[in-house]
Amino acid sequence: MTEVDSGTPLAGFTVGITAARRAEELGTLLARRGANVVSAPAIRIIPLADDTELERVTRQLVAAPPQITVATTGIGFRGWMEAAEGWGLAEELRATLGSTRMLARGPKAKGAIRAAELREEWSPASESSAEVLDHLLAQGVERVRIAVQLHGATTEWEPVPDFCEVLRCAGADVVPVPVYRWIPPDDRTPMDRLIEGIVTAGLDCVTFTSAPAVASLLMRAKETGLLEAVLHAFRTRVLPACVGPITAAPLEELGVTTSMPGRARLGALARHVAEELPRRANRIQAAGHLLSVRGGCVVVDGQVRQLAPAPMALMRSLARQPGRVVSREDLLAALPGGGDDTHAVETAIARLRAGLGTPKAIQTVVKRGYRLALDPAECTDNPHPEVPNQAARHPVPAHTQGLGARREMPPRIPGTRAPHAEIPPPAAAARRPITPVNGTARPVGFPAQSVSAARPAVAGRPGRPAGSAW
Repeated sequence: MTEVDSGTPLAGFTVGITAARRAEELGTLLARRGANVVSAPAIRIIPLADDTELERVTRQLVAAPPQITVATTGIGFRGWMEAAEGWGLAEELRATLGSTRMLARGPKAKGAIRAAELREEWSPASESSAEVLDHLLAQGVERVRIAVQLHGATTEWEPVPDFCEVLRCAGADVVPVPVYRWIPPDDRTPMDRLIEGIVTAGLDCVTFTSAPAVASLLMRAKETGLLEAVLHAFRTRVLPACVGPITAAPLEELGVTTSMPGRARLGALARHVAEELPRRANRIQAAGHLLSVRGGCVVVDGQVRQLAPAPMALMRSLARQPGRVVSREDLLAALPGGGDDTHAVETAIARLRAGLGTPKAIQTVVKRGYRLALDPAECTDNPHPEVPNQAARHPVPAHTQGLGARREMPPRIPGTRAPHAEIPPPAAAARRPITPVNGTARPVGFPAQSVSAARPAVAGRPGRPAGSAW
């Protein structure tokens, strides 16, 4: 059993890695911080020396040199020079590029240019393609021949082709340079499992280090009919962590809010994930214990409790709306493999209680189902903080916090009586325990309708919900 501490802030979290290059390095950085790492390379790089398209474009540029060359990635530019060496074109290409005005998107591209004994004219401090584009447009590009080093392949989700299109619309003669090409991996099984983990909440976070990796995962999700489910998961419960804005662009275009470090570096990405996931983790106070439900486990009072798939599936269902009763039928539907025997639910609940080590945290509601034995005053469940809205300015009574959607109270009409004469006076109601049922707090044995009634205001005290204990 693992204990969460400051040295292992990712203990209990499951993080997916889509990188093809340096996947092992990123995995090590995350594992050191306690994460369970799932690696599924989303792309496969075609060696540059074997790429006939790059050779054709290189010869074209040597024959008709551009006036401006834009280098977007360090690895791409270095690979281009190495491939030209293999074709016997290295010196000609170097001379061609040396006669152009060179722009570098960031420090890595700048370093590769200088390693080739060339010199860049300008590079943005932001490492942003958008700033490079603004710089070019401000100078005017009409009838200017511009070579733009691409990365990967052109797909409906990649941002760099848009860069070229904007320049074309401004009147430039753009020559895209495909310094390498990517294709989906030969074995799609690991990526399919990663997508399944995203959809089923088996993952807490997925890291992306390149836009092609994002594009490849989205393409595969679309092929398998799971694109909308993947996007929904990214928008709600699974953190998409990107190394930088270019990588994040395909997801942002689809309305997915991504998270990224201040600097586009692998180490910074690992540190960012280690800060973000614990901050977003849910915390549920149940039966005097602090629970946090994660991708493949539950952290109970700081101890990581690994659960089998069946009890883990039930735990996710119960924690989706803490304190709400979940029927046996709904829990049965949540079990891997399904079935029609509710006895399987009872077996899985027993395994869940044993796995948590806190049997009282899961409460049986006779003839109805099961729920978390919630302490509402202590529960916070906010894995994805939301922007405050109009409703946030109206405080919710403490005993209803964390119990699902708040029901609006109808206005009281002066001179009328509150319905349901059987409701006891406040003193009697205060002595009754508050038991949340179906996400709504009310005294045990009270009819559900009573929560919609409002008591009239009395001297020195504002009106309050019927049946409340305050």
